[in-house]
Amino acid sequence: MVVQDRRGGAVAMAVVCGTGLAVGLLATGCSPDGAAADDQAPRGRAAASEVRRSADVLVRAGSARVRTAMETASGGTRVAIRGIGAYDFRANSGRLRVLLPDPAGRPGEGHQPITEILAPGALFMKNRGAGVPADKWVRVATASLDDGNLVTGGATDPLAAAELLRGAREVTYRGDERLGGVRVRHYRGTTDIGVAARAASGRSRPALVAAQKGFTTAVVPFDAYLDRAGRLRKVRQRFQFANGAPKGASVTSTTELSGFGRKAAVRLPEGRDIYAGKIASATP
Repeated sequence: MVVQDRRGGAVAMAVVCGTGLAVGLLATGCSPDGAAADDQAPRGRAAASEVRRSADVLVRAGSARVRTAMETASGGTRVAIRGIGAYDFRANSGRLRVLLPDPAGRPGEGHQPITEILAPGALFMKNRGAGVPADKWVRVATASLDDGNLVTGGATDPLAAAELLRGAREVTYRGDERLGGVRVRHYRGTTDIGVAARAASGRSRPALVAAQKGFTTAVVPFDAYLDRAGRLRKVRQRFQFANGAPKGASVTSTTELSGFGRKAAVRLPEGRDIYAGKIASATP
């Protein structure tokens, strides 16, 4: 169930699962700059094929620095959440520091950052609030969430975001641009969650299968930016929630990747450090 909490005009979201909890926060938007077209860029079927392969290219790249942004729009109100960290694509795990907005909607103001660990089949959160001791982690099985944790945690798992592009269709080349000093190809299209789930690796498939339940439509518009090595440098995906108050809240998730190959080792919490008590459903 998605519950929205209005404070001073801001909207936050919380997803409550059977074991108690979860955060639902939400990110972003960057508008691309215009650039001259590259006649050598893939188009048509070749463009769609390049976008669909981006997850495999990331796994070969090994790891990357990550910046995330998520924005929810509902009832004329927008709330943004931002994160920063690193991700290991071979281990399918990462660590993010997620900044929550204050009541006026400013990210990072008035709240302790939430530390998130993304791991195969699980999301771990520290500084969760809502009755959880400050030194304890909350563990949520991502397959138990209606959206497979594509937006629930306030940041889309970078590998899941790339795997979602395996269902890409109607892909068009929008031109070359500069992103962080790197020349990238900008592609726009839609992707089908169900098709992506069937084509995804075993690491991401359970989350994408779960995600088919949580949105109004399985069709997700996207903008993807790939460098000359085919690595995904940025992806922006737009979701429509099936639940919530009011229904139809839109969520835009943006993931940016850089610094490929840098060490991104992630240590999972010990069992004794995971909170097993009752968790309040309200957002922090």
